[in-house]
Amino acid sequence: MRIDGLQYANWSEKIFRQLRAGGIDAVHVTISYHENFRETVLNFEKWNRWFEQYPDLIMKGLRASDIDRARDTGRTAIFFGFQNPSPIEDDIGLVEIAHTLGARFMQLTYNNQSLLASGCYEAEDTGITRMGKQVIREMNRVGLVVDMSHSADRSTIQAADISDRPITITHANPYGWAPALRNKRDEVIRAVTDKGGMLGFSIYPHHLKDKSECTLQSFCEMIARCADAYGAENLGIGSDLCQDHPDSVVEWMRVGRWSKEVDFGEGSASAPGFPKMPNWFKDNCDFGNIEVGLGEIGMSNTEISGIMGGNWYRFFSENFAPRVR
Repeated sequence: MRIDGLQYANWSEKIFRQLRAGGIDAVHVTISYHENFRETVLNFEKWNRWFEQYPDLIMKGLRASDIDRARDTGRTAIFFGFQNPSPIEDDIGLVEIAHTLGARFMQLTYNNQSLLASGCYEAEDTGITRMGKQVIREMNRVGLVVDMSHSADRSTIQAADISDRPITITHANPYGWAPALRNKRDEVIRAVTDKGGMLGFSIYPHHLKDKSECTLQSFCEMIARCADAYGAENLGIGSDLCQDHPDSVVEWMRVGRWSKEVDFGEGSASAPGFPKMPNWFKDNCDFGNIEVGLGEIGMSNTEISGIMGGNWYRFFSENFAPRVR
């Protein structure tokens, strides 16, 4: 079983076929960055049309059992998530509506301070806000998973403590391996995984040691060290693959509508666009390279099976359904 914990590709029939060629049974797809509720609904509509156009390649995923159905029919199950709480605007009632529409993950921040928490690019991390505490409780109730991938340290640790269901960092790496603002320090990862949460390893070059020149061996050795430190059962892949987008899209991701000035984020004025992917992971056809690499550095078949998808499957099965009262 192969499950990718996060992608934001420029979706097309070509990429849907690459998902199948790479044996990807399920993928968590970003359906919103800075969009408000109505704009996010339009993105759901776009995906509904793709489900109609390519029923032999993809299907909508709402629960873990949909992954089994996708595998049995040679398709990929698509699970939706928000990289920002902007789709719920300032209305906690939209949390349940988002879950009803099909959202299964929501980040509490995207780099900046939100109504819910502090982002990893803020100078001051004020932690989870009053509204954030209420929204986490509501997300727990309906089965919308808390994702802290772009959140600051204190906010992430508090979210793990406040949430009474496990939370996730769907796409990041250890700060000690690659000291990027988006990567997570040991105490942050531990706060998430100690409560049964998941860490998905990012292959986005700005999150990698040596960036685009990162080797597969280095990446896999980092995963093995994390398995020793945090438990292999709490780890998966969250590739953060942004395939086939023009560079204008990365500006939308970083700037949205919040700034008149260009924010280069993890890039720079001299390299403002999407970074070049490492040669061992250019698209979904290369997913198997990670599996091979984990075996070559000595991880067990059980550990590899979990990291490549089994752990996400378990997490999905335990956390997507509304709480029974």
